[in-house]
Amino acid sequence: MRPGDAAPRRAASDPQLAEAELLTSAVRHDPDRVRALLAPDFVEIGRSGQLWDRESVIAALADEAPRPTPATDQWEMTQLTADLVLVTYVVHDLAGDSRHASVWQTDGDQPRLRFHQGTPLA
Repeated sequence: MRPGDAAPRRAASDPQLAEAELLTSAVRHDPDRVRALLAPDFVEIGRSGQLWDRESVIAALADEAPRPTPATDQWEMTQLTADLVLVTYVVHDLAGDSRHASVWQTDGDQPRLRFHQGTPLA
């Protein structure tokens, strides 16, 4: 790093990087890492409309076939409260494009995902 360069962001303190980490097969296949990133009361509304809890997501991701990390864009972060951040972005993958929204709790030593929803784009 050169003088004047911004310090690199780390998933340990950055909800966007933690979210991006969850898009990789390496992390998705690591139940301990996924468990560390998901809050105990985590819920997800999947692209299909199915409601998922933390343990169901951990099991499903561990069994998922390896896949390339999807392209993403349109990242936005909105501070909701002192310790909650809304992260939104668009995923482009073989299943089609989808808009995602996540609520991350940021008051601990690393962000923890509380809620996630993915919605297919028309």
